[in-house]
Amino acid sequence: VQLQASGGGLVQAGGSLRVSCAASGIVFSINVMGWYRQAPGKQRELVADIASSGRTNYADSVKGRFTIFRDNAKNTVYLQMNSLKPEDTAVYYCAAINRFETTPRYWGQGTLVTVSS
Repeated sequence: VQLQASGGGLVQAGGSLRVSCAASGIVFSINVMGWYRQAPGKQRELVADIASSGRTNYADSVKGRFTIFRDNAKNTVYLQMNSLKPEDTAVYYCAAINRFETTPRYWGQGTLVTVSS
């Protein structure tokens, strides 16, 4: 499985941005797709994920501001980020978890999101 992330960039605080991640390869094995982020000097953290059933999970820090959604036909997951804050600045990584597993097996390349104040 390969994950190709796109989107990201520079945005002012309060603005919006969308990142997307397309999966290719043996994708039938994937259950959960999600986004993690890593800010400078900090550990990588889960931002949001979504199961093939549509169940979603969000970090408390992004609830109400970020929305994750998925197009199963395109094997693509999107993260719509609204009301961005400078503390959202990080490298965002797409990840995928296989069925019957609990941690990401596949990772995409990171995409940088920078929120200016």
